[in-house]
Amino acid sequence: MEIRSKRYESVGETLQSATLENGLRICVIPKKGFSSFFACFGTYYGSAMRSFLLSGERHDTPAGVAHYLEHKMFDMPEGDNALQSMTADGADPNAFTSYDETVYYFRCTENFEKNLRTLLRFVTTPYFTPETVAKEQGIIAQEIRMYDDEPDMAVYNELMRLLYRSHPVRDDIAGTVESISEISADTLYACHRAFYVPGNMCLCVAGDVDAAAICAIAEETLGGWGGETPQPLIAEEDGAPERLYTERAMSVSAPLFLLGAAFRPTQGDVLRERIVARLALRLLCGVSSPFYARLYREGLINRSFAAGCDFPANTALLTAGGESRDPQRVYDELLAEVERIGAEGFGPGRFERARRASLGARLRGFEDFDSMCLASLEAGHLGFSIFDAPAVLASVTEEECRGFLTRVLRRDRTALSVVRPGRS
Repeated sequence: MEIRSKRYESVGETLQSATLENGLRICVIPKKGFSSFFACFGTYYGSAMRSFLLSGERHDTPAGVAHYLEHKMFDMPEGDNALQSMTADGADPNAFTSYDETVYYFRCTENFEKNLRTLLRFVTTPYFTPETVAKEQGIIAQEIRMYDDEPDMAVYNELMRLLYRSHPVRDDIAGTVESISEISADTLYACHRAFYVPGNMCLCVAGDVDAAAICAIAEETLGGWGGETPQPLIAEEDGAPERLYTERAMSVSAPLFLLGAAFRPTQGDVLRERIVARLALRLLCGVSSPFYARLYREGLINRSFAAGCDFPANTALLTAGGESRDPQRVYDELLAEVERIGAEGFGPGRFERARRASLGARLRGFEDFDSMCLASLEAGHLGFSIFDAPAVLASVTEEECRGFLTRVLRRDRTALSVVRPGRS
């Protein structure tokens, strides 16, 4: 096993990486002299991986299995709960499921090695019984109903159903009350065997440690753990929305809206595409943009307005939204601004100011152990380093950002989801 170490002098960070004989990738960000630690252990298995090939055989599972599995993984065969054990040992553990990954993590200032061993052991040791699985159905069903009544979630979920016709990201990560009723202990064991395997997982650590020590702990704790890496089957779409508008009534004091456009991500320089997308959004409608200032001054948006770019499970989308007395007007104004930028550009000096602001935000992010590790988990899977981002950002051009906005935010591809005050 070779441990590779690369120093990024421009940002003052070092990244150590290795791949164990069983295929598990390990990333370590040494932070000498710091007393805190952060570790995350993730599998590239999320809610969108409902169908997959394993040993040439196709498997189809209900919506919500990845999230359900995350809930149940803390149960240990000895009857202990890993969450409680790690908390007793001074850690702050948790987990989350997204469209394309499930991540278990903890932060601590003491008992780091003991907590790391617990993390590695419980994530790779499934233990489910029909009784505990049935009990969890009620808990997750209550969570699903709670989110159904949350306006912010409703406006997002409705937008995803506008943008996608068959892609599984159109469905809630937790699934539905009906779909989770189909999940059994056998379902969870089968999906754990398929996706919780070394070649489909990564361990990232930040703190006063080095990769040799982390690799030794992983090899000792995980023993003969192994397995074949599955092939997820996820439908690709061309970016054309199912519909362009949806509206529903809920108990809100002011209309909520979220507009968005889906597009196919590149198969090439994925880091550059992400940087271009986020810089372009900052230029279009960030808080220092003329668009934001004008609409804020006119009372069409307020401080709840935000925009973002996500790249889940072989797709990508831009979104922007918040509260507004006239969501349709904001939609029209934003698309008109995209057209103006395409014809006239961003304006003198704006591109460089936005790029410097983006660089500052990225450098501040490197001060946070949590965000560095979680971002490195994704980056390792996609084949880039987060510490390359400042150099790539420095090479991005204004023309790239203009072209990206005009290509993605087209009137025939941009949908609008609205939640208005009223009874549902």
